[in-house]
Amino acid sequence: MTEARTDQRVLGATPAAASGPEHVTEPVAYDAILLAGFGGPEGQDDVIPFLRNVTRGRGIPEERLEEVAHHYRHFGGVSPINDQNRELKAALEAELASRGIDLPVLWGNRNWDPYLDDALREANERGFTKLIAIATSAYSSYSSCRQYREDFARALADTGLEGTIAIDKVRQFFDHPGFVEPFIEGVRDALAEIERRLPGIDPATEVRILYSTHSIPSSDADRSGPPERGFGEGGAYAAQHLAVAEVVSHAATGGTVAWDLVFQSRSGPPSMPWLEPDINDRIAELPELGVKAVVIVPLGFVSDHMEVLWDLDNEAMETSEEHGLVAVRVPTPGTHAAYVKGLVDLVLERRDGVPTEDRPAVTPLGPWYDVCRPGCCENVRLGFKPAAAGLAP
Repeated sequence: MTEARTDQRVLGATPAAASGPEHVTEPVAYDAILLAGFGGPEGQDDVIPFLRNVTRGRGIPEERLEEVAHHYRHFGGVSPINDQNRELKAALEAELASRGIDLPVLWGNRNWDPYLDDALREANERGFTKLIAIATSAYSSYSSCRQYREDFARALADTGLEGTIAIDKVRQFFDHPGFVEPFIEGVRDALAEIERRLPGIDPATEVRILYSTHSIPSSDADRSGPPERGFGEGGAYAAQHLAVAEVVSHAATGGTVAWDLVFQSRSGPPSMPWLEPDINDRIAELPELGVKAVVIVPLGFVSDHMEVLWDLDNEAMETSEEHGLVAVRVPTPGTHAAYVKGLVDLVLERRDGVPTEDRPAVTPLGPWYDVCRPGCCENVRLGFKPAAAGLAP
C-alpha cells in the first residue's frame, strides 16, 4: 500500500508529488516505468473497433470512421505505432541496463491492446506500487497530456488499484535536449540532401522549413498549459512548438533558412475552428514566393505513426510534387540514441529529485511542470474528469 499523507491533493500520486509542487525535488524509489502509448490496430478486423475506442463519447458517425479507416487499410490495417513502442521499450530497457539501473519497463496503451489496465494489473502482480510514467507525446494539450492523465486515473479506478499503485509522470519533454537533438540532426541532413538534389540552390531564398504538428481545436489549444501563464491564442501548445522550431532552426541553419509552423491531420467538422495553416495549403503557396524545396519536420511526433506515414509521406509529398517542389521529410526521434537517453534522464530526474535549476531545457518555457497545474489543458466539450499527475480540476 502506498504511504498516505494528509496533504494528498494529487490523485494517485506518490507522497513526494502528493501536495502538487511544480517540480518534485524529493527522491522517489520507483519500482517500474510505465510506457504509455496511444495504441493502434494490428489487422483489418481491428481498424473500426480501434477507431471507436479513440472516438468514444464524441458521437462520431460510422461513415466518418470509415473515411479514416481508409488510411489504415492502405497499410493492411496495421498501424506502425505498436511495433514502434515495442522497439522503444526494448531501447529503454537496453539503455537502463547499460547504466546498471534496475527499473522494469511496463507498456500500456490508451486505445488498444495492451491496455493501460493490463499494465497496471501486471504491476500489481509483480508487487510494484510506485510507477513513473512516460507518455509518448512531448507537448501540452488535452489530447497530448491531460487525456493520458485521465486514462491513468480511469485505469486505477477500473482495476481497483487506486490507493495501491501510485503513478507519477515525467514532465512534458518538448524542450528536453534528447527530444530536440534528433530534429536538429535531421534538418541538417535534409538540407544537405536538397543541395545534393538541386545543385546551386540558395537555401536562404529557395528553401522553406515546414515544422508540422497535429492540428487540434482552437478552443483546446487556447486552454493548453496553465491558465495563469497567459499564453493567449494557441496556448502553450502553439507556444511550445514555436519555441522548439526556433531552437532547431537556429542550431541547424544559424537562422538563415525561413520556416513556418504548420498543422496536419485535422478531423473536426468545418464549422469548428482548428489550428491553421494546413501543411498542404502552405506548400501550395510557396512556389509563388520563389521556393523550390521544402524540408518537412514532424516536430509534433515522437515516431513514424499513421499521421506521419499518411499525412506527410503520402499527402504532403504528393502536394509538393504537384507544385514542383522537392521535398525531404526529416525522421521522428523514434529510437534515436539521444532521445532514448533523454527519456531515461527524465525518469532519473524524478527518481533522484534533481533540483529545478539543474534540469535541462533548450527553450525559456521549460523545464515544464512535474505536476500539472489546476485547470491545465481543459477540453471544453468534455469538461474536467479525474486525472492523475496533476492538481484538480
